[in-house]
Amino acid sequence: MPYKEKEIKKIYYSIGEVAEKFQVNTSLIRFWEKEFDLINPQKNQKGKRIFTENDISKFQTIYQLVKEKGFTLQGAKEQLKKTRAPLNKNIEVINSLNKIKTALIELKGTIKNI
Repeated sequence: MPYKEKEIKKIYYSIGEVAEKFQVNTSLIRFWEKEFDLINPQKNQKGKRIFTENDISKFQTIYQLVKEKGFTLQGAKEQLKKTRAPLNKNIEVINSLNKIKTALIELKGTIKNI
């Protein structure tokens, strides 16, 4: 049985890592932080923003509304007030499906090598 390393999850992410994850500029993250009180990352001793998985989930909700569904900032704020719970549920489902997709792609690659 082959050795499989455990997946190591980070606790904190830098603003650059978050920007890379969503393929946006760091300035957009800072801007949305000012616009949406939902995004409120902690800051380390040097004053740099550090994001948790929860912060990234919130950013993903806003990203989905503004970038993917075409909401204005005001429209996104109103939508968040109305339907916060269902959007979080959708994000959980999307994240689960992305993990399954990644696992299937890896499995497909190992099957080709056999």
